[in-house]
Amino acid sequence: MGTQERIVVITGAGRGIGRAIALRVARAGFAVASWDLDEGNAAEVAAEIARDGGRAAGIGCDVGDRASVARAAAATREQLGKPWALVNNAGVDRMSLFKDSNPDDWELIVRVNFLGMLNCTKVLLDDMIAAGSGRIVCISSDAGRVGSSGEAVYSGSKAGVLGFMKALAREVARHGITVNAVCPGPTDTLLLDAVRRGPKGDRIVEGMIKAVPLGRVAQPDDIAGTIAFFLSDDAGYITGQTLSVSGGLTMA
Repeated sequence: MGTQERIVVITGAGRGIGRAIALRVARAGFAVASWDLDEGNAAEVAAEIARDGGRAAGIGCDVGDRASVARAAAATREQLGKPWALVNNAGVDRMSLFKDSNPDDWELIVRVNFLGMLNCTKVLLDDMIAAGSGRIVCISSDAGRVGSSGEAVYSGSKAGVLGFMKALAREVARHGITVNAVCPGPTDTLLLDAVRRGPKGDRIVEGMIKAVPLGRVAQPDDIAGTIAFFLSDDAGYITGQTLSVSGGLTMA
């Protein structure tokens, strides 16, 4: 199967890291299903891919809602075909010390970051099993590997992503499906902009940059290239692995 016949679903593809992944994967020749809570953003990404000669569909999806995920999967199959790969990228965070945190925020973070990943993986896994091959890449975070002050619940949800990824990789290897995780460090997205606008924001971001051996935060394209690798034939013998893309902020 050539890349042009391989359909990749990317959640949270309407902006930031997800958008960069969608455009990078499309340049590699894959067909892209751009899923996003904001259907307009999803459609804009798909239109940009189409203008560049690629094949794509923009589909609205709330990953935390199983019915919405089922509808998005059905629309993907109708517009593009059966998905060969899934990039679980959709995520959300609410920064605060845990003692000051709001339980409503806990539920949102877990619903999107963890349950959303489960919903999307469950609805697409049978297609991959039937095909006898497939790829799943989960976007976790270095916060899930080493913890991050002010992000206790987010860190917990992203640690859960890593545990799920390893267990699933063992279960589906016999079907020719690989499952891996990518852990971005601080990345230049809307979340980082929100940190900058918060109390002592510039000082916090400056501290982040000083802690990174390569001396800068990541750009979304830094993450996207790693995803493209995990979807490529070169990564066909890699499964159950976690790769940090953090400029050396974490080393293990």
